[in-house]
Amino acid sequence: MSLHHLLLARQADGNPIRVGVIGAGKFGSMFLSQAIRIPGVHVVGIADLNVAQAKSNLANVHWTAEQYGAASLDAALRDGNTHVGDSFEALVAHPAIELIVEATGNPIVAAEHLLAAFAARKHVISATVELDSFCGLAIANAAQRAGVIYSMAYGDQPAMTCELVDWARTCGFEVAAAGRGHKWRPDFRLSTPDTIWDNWGLTREQAERGRLNPKMFNSFLDGTKPAIESAAIANACGLDVPSQGLTYPLGSIDDIPFLMRPKAVGGQLEHSGMVEVVNGLKPDGSEYEHNIRMGVFVVVEAVTDYQRKCLEEYKVRTDDTGRFMCLYKQWHLIGLELGMSVANVGLRGEATGIAREFRGDVVAVAKRDLAIGEVLDGEGGYTVAGQLRPARDSVPMKALPLGLSGGVRMLRPVKADTILTYDDVTLDENLAAVKLRREVERLI
Repeated sequence: MSLHHLLLARQADGNPIRVGVIGAGKFGSMFLSQAIRIPGVHVVGIADLNVAQAKSNLANVHWTAEQYGAASLDAALRDGNTHVGDSFEALVAHPAIELIVEATGNPIVAAEHLLAAFAARKHVISATVELDSFCGLAIANAAQRAGVIYSMAYGDQPAMTCELVDWARTCGFEVAAAGRGHKWRPDFRLSTPDTIWDNWGLTREQAERGRLNPKMFNSFLDGTKPAIESAAIANACGLDVPSQGLTYPLGSIDDIPFLMRPKAVGGQLEHSGMVEVVNGLKPDGSEYEHNIRMGVFVVVEAVTDYQRKCLEEYKVRTDDTGRFMCLYKQWHLIGLELGMSVANVGLRGEATGIAREFRGDVVAVAKRDLAIGEVLDGEGGYTVAGQLRPARDSVPMKALPLGLSGGVRMLRPVKADTILTYDDVTLDENLAAVKLRREVERLI
């Protein structure tokens, strides 16, 4: 039976999946715009520190005041509408809510939210992939100990890539590569929230209309988010990461089978079974007309002569050897697609992606010379960017995870383009996120 029919059955039974959402920013708003159209799903409550802004965002995505006007969570359950408040504790503690969507985008507070939800025996879908990238295996272990499901968020690129990899392996194919697209120039690594709209592809007016956070979007352009999502893919799918970070080979979608194969056979990979990001920009800076910038891909290898012949017979577009083919989704719709995770977790008890290993890590790299006493501003800001590295290399060198770089103070000067280490900064070892990180480090 399809997920949609299962949702219709839950609706008919008067027993919808009861959801709580933490964070009503861009991702949360995108999901909430769809949630009122998904049968068998009831968003009972929304927790956001800025209640007025959360309600404004709901109005912006066409919710009526009546739909988000419940005076309490109990009233929302009774009347079938939604309560908006500032207490995540009340949300995760309510016995009727079975599933929490964590959409703050802040890895430090997300760690607290996830552990509290697990303690309350709630399933969790996390859109804060920043946290998953540096301690996802510890989170997955904590969820397992609590007897609940932890899942990446479908609509974000890691979960969608996991789906493609699972398709490939379930069909019996060998995965040569998997990942996402991007637009990249080396100077983008120095981008700041002040310069983001000059290079992203939207005007400032469009960004303001969409209520887009320049710091968050800058984390895409400066390479941080591609590194974060690639780490999450590697750790969920058991794929390796490039030894010196993402290389961003450039090409169109049709070029992917040629690019995403080992160097030994003419490609760009160190070896088979890796994550990588394909660059949609041509050498002159223009975009390939048919590019994967906003999508995801998997490249599989035909390892038998019979497989190769089948690809040929069914007119599959391959590389020049006839062995490597690409399956892709050209677009991802972020929070608009989160219903897939809600339905899979709530109905089938299945995660749409979860860390199973710790292969990829995202290290903090100085965007400029940093002085003693400076406070770092974390992902997408003015001081650091994230770069992908193998965890087996980053952990022994005591590299500072990008996800822990927000709000820490410099203890010694560091030159631009240098990987920061724990010795360079202050760090509060009592934070839940730090404790989770220490747990995965011990697993290396």
